[in-house]
Amino acid sequence: MTSPPAREVSAGHGTSAPDACSVGFDVAGLSAYGTAAQAGFWLAIEQDGPWGRVAATESHLPREVGQRLDEACSGRGGRLALLRPPGRHADTHRPAGRTAYLAFSGTAPWLLAVHGATLEQLLAVDLDALARGDQEAVRASLPGAENADPVLLVCTNGRRDVCCAIRGRPVALEAAAMAPGRVWESSHTGGHRFAPTGVLLPHGAALARLDAAGCADVLVAASSGHLPGWALGPAHDRGRSSLPAPAQAAESFVRSLIGETSLTALTTSAAPEPAAMAVSHTDGRQWTVVAESFRVGPDLPESCGKRAISSQEWRLRLQ
Repeated sequence: MTSPPAREVSAGHGTSAPDACSVGFDVAGLSAYGTAAQAGFWLAIEQDGPWGRVAATESHLPREVGQRLDEACSGRGGRLALLRPPGRHADTHRPAGRTAYLAFSGTAPWLLAVHGATLEQLLAVDLDALARGDQEAVRASLPGAENADPVLLVCTNGRRDVCCAIRGRPVALEAAAMAPGRVWESSHTGGHRFAPTGVLLPHGAALARLDAAGCADVLVAASSGHLPGWALGPAHDRGRSSLPAPAQAAESFVRSLIGETSLTALTTSAAPEPAAMAVSHTDGRQWTVVAESFRVGPDLPESCGKRAISSQEWRLRLQ
């Protein structure tokens, strides 16, 4: 799959209104660098049925449970996501057992899955251990958790933004047929202006402007710890969730510059110089990238139904 311009990646999407936020960003060709929702870990729990704008507390998941888990994750630098199998959503309360994924997205990422878990078991997960990447302690707190292959969460939370439902749901459904059991519909993951969007677990790699074939491609490459080459660059690469926005942008910039597809080859941190990021490769190479946010035109809504505002991108250069 070659690296297509953003507006050529729409095959298989639903048809959005001309003034939809993702359509405007596609037409303008705005960069997705540095736009991943920041999260050092992910707790993703299956919950069928409808989701409201804030899915954790507006679904068939008991409100107090959703609120407790959401606050516990965010308070530790992580993120809670609700999942559904792609397809028709039965408006029924979920029975006791459900699938859940626990992903550590920092250095040396890992992913655990549990099937048939109860809410009581999930509430007992050691989130402090998950936040620090202690897999052994997490396993001890959740019997039955097993190592899992990478999975892709495609945002379809239409109550949060209609672009995610209209553009994301057809992509998730078709991609799930290509990669059974490894593609899920997800609640809000941020960045609906780049819909269809996805988050690859365990790495927390956020991707923009996906199509179904691209989703399947991502999962094939992720099985060996890589991204497909077409996913590099500002049309698709939003960054890794474990990093703050300027570090995400700088790392994605270097990744594209050198054509590095390995998801674990690069590490990025703040450099001593103002607005600079230090990007290091496992082979010893190093780069200093100046990352500065700047305003670009035209004014566009970042979410459907909101007023148009001045858009921002990262200006990136090697020092």
